[in-house]
Amino acid sequence: MKTIKIFLMNTLFFGLFLIQSTNLFAQDPIKVAPNVYKKVLLDNDKVRVLEVVFAPGTSTPWHSHPNHSVYALSSGKIQITDKGKPATTIDVKMGTAMYLPAVTHMAKNIGTTTLKLIVTEIKPAKK
Repeated sequence: MKTIKIFLMNTLFFGLFLIQSTNLFAQDPIKVAPNVYKKVLLDNDKVRVLEVVFAPGTSTPWHSHPNHSVYALSSGKIQITDKGKPATTIDVKMGTAMYLPAVTHMAKNIGTTTLKLIVTEIKPAKK
């Protein structure tokens, strides 16, 4: 009986560890990067619109977005690292809009200017 209890406790502990470790790569950007994700401009059952301000040298930890669009309010240079892929550098031009599929990534402003963006996350349809 003692062996069964120890086994169940170890299984529970391991399960909680796995759940927590997957959350490390699926964090809400507003919660994990308040130095970059400044404000929620709109949040309803269809979309969430975020104001993003990257000062030079600022980076975000791993976080996730559903399908989303990005509109650049200013120009700058950003390095994006998608989970499981090498980093890529993007020269963002003011006035540019991009559509991006759901992703878990981290980002860093590697330029010399503050980069201001509007990120619109498209929420999955409820079943």
